[in-house]
Amino acid sequence: MLATDRGSDADSLPELDSHPDADVVIYDGQCQFCRAQVERLAGFDRLGRRFGGPPRLTFISLHDPRVRQRYPELTFEMLMQQMYVVDRFGGRHGGADAVRYLSRRLKVLWPLVPILHVPFSAHLWRWLYAQVARQRYRWNKPNCDGDACEVHFGGKR
Repeated sequence: MLATDRGSDADSLPELDSHPDADVVIYDGQCQFCRAQVERLAGFDRLGRRFGGPPRLTFISLHDPRVRQRYPELTFEMLMQQMYVVDRFGGRHGGADAVRYLSRRLKVLWPLVPILHVPFSAHLWRWLYAQVARQRYRWNKPNCDGDACEVHFGGKR
């Protein structure tokens, strides 16, 4: 994995090959907003297992070549639109559905379960997630790096 794809705090993220029984979070490693959220998720996972135990989550940037090798059904375009969680049983959860899944998986997020799982609310959460995902580079435009700037701003910063 390239250092630019993982961020400066990448060493604190559990690595996918070191914990094969953990869920895998696939995120945009060239997006500072995304990296910050992934760091937050890793912190939530650490809080939930204060007394030891292996991580529940591992992380990999969608720009890592291993993603295409291990998850060929998840296209680059799909991964650029939303974060994905591949659970330990092989299930795929994208975007708001990934957030909903993680709310049940991480103890720190359990207070969100009643809100995120209101019957018939999934459509609303998916729409809200899509709005945030579309704007993530604009919010960090001055700090944009790598080919992400080219993709989202036509090379203009």
